[in-house]
Amino acid sequence: MNTTSPNVLVVGGGVSGLVAAYRLRKRLGAAARITLADGAARLGGKLRTVTLAGGPVDVGAEAFIARRPEVPALLDELGLSDQLVYPAGLSPLIWSESSLHPLPQNTLMGIPADADSLRGLVDERALEQIAGERAVPLDWTPGSDMAVGALVGERFGAQVVRRSVDPLLGGVYSGLADTIGVRAAIPTLAEALDRGATSLSAAVVDALPAPSAGPVFGTLRGGYAVLLEALSAAAAVRIVRENIRSLRRDGDGWRADPVGCVDGVVLAVPATELSELLAGIAPRAASASASIPLASSAVVALALPKTANVPPNSGILVATDEALGAKAFTLSSRKWTHLAERGVTLVRASFGRFGDAGIVDAPDEKLVAAARRDLEAVTGVSDAPLATHVQRWHGGLPQYGPGHLDRVATIEEEIAGLEGVEVAGALLRGVGVPACVAAATTAATRLAERMAR
Repeated sequence: MNTTSPNVLVVGGGVSGLVAAYRLRKRLGAAARITLADGAARLGGKLRTVTLAGGPVDVGAEAFIARRPEVPALLDELGLSDQLVYPAGLSPLIWSESSLHPLPQNTLMGIPADADSLRGLVDERALEQIAGERAVPLDWTPGSDMAVGALVGERFGAQVVRRSVDPLLGGVYSGLADTIGVRAAIPTLAEALDRGATSLSAAVVDALPAPSAGPVFGTLRGGYAVLLEALSAAAAVRIVRENIRSLRRDGDGWRADPVGCVDGVVLAVPATELSELLAGIAPRAASASASIPLASSAVVALALPKTANVPPNSGILVATDEALGAKAFTLSSRKWTHLAERGVTLVRASFGRFGDAGIVDAPDEKLVAAARRDLEAVTGVSDAPLATHVQRWHGGLPQYGPGHLDRVATIEEEIAGLEGVEVAGALLRGVGVPACVAAATTAATRLAERMAR
């Protein structure tokens, strides 16, 4: 058993890195030397809270899946349970064919269980194809994978992909159904297909979650900054504001330039950076990491007058057969009751899907103008904003393409053979905050247990 005070390094200051550092502090104790290295100007990674119109507004992720336990449990640990708030219970809309439609019910990530689910959103021909799909033989090899768009397009047609599936996948991954794999993005559907579902409709019915009366999403009253600050304080880390340039074996430990020698490392960085750090010590894992594409996006937050007449809905998703620049709008003051109390109308416009990075690099004034123009086209609201904020996320979200879980398995298998190195982050098995908390907790726990031997 190691009797000296551990010296560990966490690479990456996003929520994954901060959770890993906090978990290591809890496991290793006050005497442990924990360093967190990140060359960014601030901690938080792809989570950021800014002040807009006199109060906090999240301009990265703005919610988490409330049915998963990780975030509420973490808030409770940190004494932040009073920060937990839930949406007002309003439903989102889809903008397609130049009109607003209710978000379809009885679907799995927009994939319908039956034709009635999409009535009004797609035309009669598409409805007939959905209705007749159960009679068409399904060719699926258990354990295989393919793009969601290819599967749904073949079985239900392109309209279903563009008007129902793409809008939802775009909100989660900043991707398209054509670039996202079934097995990683919709695992319950893959499992239903593996079990021998005779049609896609039957697989969706089998994979749909049981109805729940509880809220789907949650957030923090003061924004994610409250969680990030609490994690940083509780982790009590030494912060190095530089990127780690290399990682190599040094005796029983590791040398990380420019930090120096450490006993163990948690790598909580994007796929491209992970690939660079693993190149000399885990070449197969490095290659697998390099093959995970990243999508860029931008958020334009608008503080409009209180009288701005946005629809009484939580948000608007945009179909990909529309010529709009924005991919979605969050009607924040409608969605969250605590934001409705601000005295302004808060709206977030999201831009950028995988392969569409050019719009992300447009100047602030052009992105704000595009957000206003698209919001007016969709809702009729033309009020001039009282305040704005533009946030760009270059390489913000990994794309879980077909075969993604095979790439993750390669990373995890090779890392398992490196004593004292663990990996966490959104590139593994989930891009949402709960999944990042879970992966970081697993990585920190495993490293602490190895070091205690």
